[in-house]
Amino acid sequence: MNKKNYCVIMAGGVGARFWPMSRTLRPKQFIDILGTGETLIQQTFRRFSSICPPENIFVVTNDLYRDLVIEQLPNIVPDHVLCEPVRRNTAPCIAYACHKIAKLDPEASIVVAPSDHIILKEEVFNNTINTALQAAGENDWLLTLGIMPSRPDTGYGYIQFDDTNSFPPDGLVRKVKTFTEKPHYDLAVSFLQSGDFLWNSGIFIWSLKSILKAFDSHLSDVNSIFKDGDKLYFTKGENDFIKRAYTICSNISIDYGVMEKADNVYVIPADLGWSDLGTWGSLYEARTKNANENAIVGNNVLTFDTNNCIITLPGNKVALIQGLKDFIVVDENDVLLICERNEEQRIREFVETVREHLGEKFV
Repeated sequence: MNKKNYCVIMAGGVGARFWPMSRTLRPKQFIDILGTGETLIQQTFRRFSSICPPENIFVVTNDLYRDLVIEQLPNIVPDHVLCEPVRRNTAPCIAYACHKIAKLDPEASIVVAPSDHIILKEEVFNNTINTALQAAGENDWLLTLGIMPSRPDTGYGYIQFDDTNSFPPDGLVRKVKTFTEKPHYDLAVSFLQSGDFLWNSGIFIWSLKSILKAFDSHLSDVNSIFKDGDKLYFTKGENDFIKRAYTICSNISIDYGVMEKADNVYVIPADLGWSDLGTWGSLYEARTKNANENAIVGNNVLTFDTNNCIITLPGNKVALIQGLKDFIVVDENDVLLICERNEEQRIREFVETVREHLGEKFV
């Protein structure tokens, strides 16, 4: 294991689309959403612990979740839990983590990944990330993983790569040509047919030197804010500095702020058994289904004439469900949701209605 390898896990999201299972005080990354015995952030930490030393793993999260991170990841160094006072998208959180890592190892190679993705082919994932980290350490490249698309999905961003060259010759790395945000269906179909488009995984690999240079070139305002804290990281003054920094920091993604502007961006196409678990539909695809195509978590659920549903109930709850097709059924503490699967995009609307009429307690 290379001690120059570092990992930054982004874990600040609220997971509102998975309400009521995901709530403000315990969002989806802290939940055993698949019923495997591990929460998503625990799976992510374990996965990266085989790629870099556990003491080289950092988690960026919201102030609200610091104790949850330390509770669920007992092997993490407490100083490596970086707490954001407000959400400012991915570019600031990455800049913060990278400037802090620079205090420990200016020669670091870094992988940045969300805390709530599923990777089913873990050995392939490990090999791919190790290849990317080695490439990043040897070249001034900003690398990302691109997922081989299996369908014309309109919920993902897409990366177009140059299919005429690979780096090194006959290698895995391809030059990125374009980034496209979530396309309409017909465009997604054409992307799939072309053969040179990949899903954007949101997983990035680079050397510390390369990403800090890119920040200086393309997001100099964000870079300078966090560079001003270089003498305060790992001191008692860090927390107050970060609170001030986030009040003046731009709200911008790393994709838009850096990756879409830089000319040294490369992608590694990969088939990882990947899902970003962005919707109940993607969770339905990831879960094991029974003979009636129901994806059930719960020990005492009986179904009759029920098909193609995703059902999540407490382990000791006895439930008999009859006559449902293509529904989401979730019983979580004091909230029960029953919603048609094709209406799941309205869940954010439902959450706001609950907040307005019943209060913050239930969201």
